[in-house]
Amino acid sequence: MHIPSCETAELCLPDFETALKDALLPNDRYDVRRWLYVPNQYTEYRYILGTRGQKPLICVGINPSTAAPDALDNTLKSVERIALYNGYDSFLMFNVYAQRATRPDDMEQRCNLTLHRENMKAFDYALSLSAQERPAVWAAWGAIIEKRGYLSDCVRDMVELGRKRGAEWFCAGRRSKAGHPHHPLYLRKDSALEAFDVDGYISGR
Repeated sequence: MHIPSCETAELCLPDFETALKDALLPNDRYDVRRWLYVPNQYTEYRYILGTRGQKPLICVGINPSTAAPDALDNTLKSVERIALYNGYDSFLMFNVYAQRATRPDDMEQRCNLTLHRENMKAFDYALSLSAQERPAVWAAWGAIIEKRGYLSDCVRDMVELGRKRGAEWFCAGRRSKAGHPHHPLYLRKDSALEAFDVDGYISGR
């Protein structure tokens, strides 16, 4: 369980580029040849957690919980299984908002624009890692997106970045009545990805 200790505006946030440089350096906590973990230590926020490969599936949830390299939670275990089943050699877990909070109700009430800006840099970097012509992005935030009004605005910024990179969007499982893509937890490991009209989705928000 992770309960935020403070508002992220109270934190000293290094820019994404600095956090990434640190994450690429060898350390004695995990194998950086296998894992990408930004920042590279457990803290109040997380930009990226995933495995390295040439054909990653970028999964987008709402916000990070307690997972770390070699200590995946059940959601990320499901993400990894479904990525491999669908022919990807790796996965990158990204989130609409980077603040750690096991319970989405504990997310801060107002968007920290600095944290959001750095998170978008992280998303653009994740998109750049794919050797495929069109990076694959799995929308997997579920109805939890309704917890905070700013989350839909964050998704719009992600979609714009994805458009510039030629991203191809997918979802898995049944969508909610409101059209939200299914969260990865409790999906079968042989769940097939299907095309997701993300532009149509955000136009209705």
